[in-house]
Amino acid sequence: MDNLTHTLTGLLLSRAGLNRFTPRPGLVLILAANVPDMDGASLLGGALTYLHYHRWYTHSIAMAPLMAILPVLIACAVERSLKAWKSAYLLSLIGVASHLLLDWTNVYGIRLLLPFSSQWLHLDTTSLVDLWIWAILLTAFLGPALGRLVSSEIGAKPGTGRGMAVLALLLLLAYDCGRFLLHQRVIAMMENRVYAGQPPRVVAAFPAGAGNPATWTGWVRTDDRSIRLPINVLQPFDPEAGIPFYDPQPSEAIQAARSTPVFEQFSTFVLYPVWRATPVAEPEGATRVDLSDWRLGFTASALVDKMGQVHQSEFHF
Repeated sequence: MDNLTHTLTGLLLSRAGLNRFTPRPGLVLILAANVPDMDGASLLGGALTYLHYHRWYTHSIAMAPLMAILPVLIACAVERSLKAWKSAYLLSLIGVASHLLLDWTNVYGIRLLLPFSSQWLHLDTTSLVDLWIWAILLTAFLGPALGRLVSSEIGAKPGTGRGMAVLALLLLLAYDCGRFLLHQRVIAMMENRVYAGQPPRVVAAFPAGAGNPATWTGWVRTDDRSIRLPINVLQPFDPEAGIPFYDPQPSEAIQAARSTPVFEQFSTFVLYPVWRATPVAEPEGATRVDLSDWRLGFTASALVDKMGQVHQSEFHF
């Protein structure tokens, strides 16, 4: 998820009652809810380096206890005291866990099982940015401030915001559970259909945007094509409404592109590949080979001449 979502989740966890156990609980939880994304520094090494290291060890269960140390050290430095550091560490673990759980729900995925397995785990139930989640968390964040303003006008005692924080976290859980059930329904709809006379080999579904939970984008893999399908769970499903992407014929150009370090590394990330081989004018007889990850639009490209030599290869978001 985006860092605004992680930050607000950490803050609301503090307000919900975890702020009673250690000095500066809000600081600890906000930092902990974001600390796994310190791997974003890998972007300095370029897009492909970022792809390799993003949601890597910093996002694994095995590393969570180590990741939880840094927020505690920062909070103790700010406080200039080691008082209640054990409680702060437990809060930090909760914050890190919230980050991992939220990232697990979205389409990018997360490698929770490193170093024992590099498998990408993903529920595909939320987008990287979800406006409904923002609305829930921002309402709970801003509500107490508005309440204090009203209370100061009428002379009443202002609230702590604890009740609203608890409610927001419960709504967030209910929202994610609801999206999971919708996702399962969409998958079932696609699995029980035939596409151009062929049964589906693989099906997947992704949120079609950040606004409407009823709309999804389906992905179906048959023997010779991939199909992109618009789906609205409130409307009848039409398996003929999809856009097909046909597999290119095997060629020396594709094989040459596959063997480049860029394609080899990108292939470890791609779960729903779309290959394209397009003739280009320069150099004469050359072919541009593209491999895209259908979920996110990330693409690796290579220019291969008629002799099967790769002139250049690159990756871009």
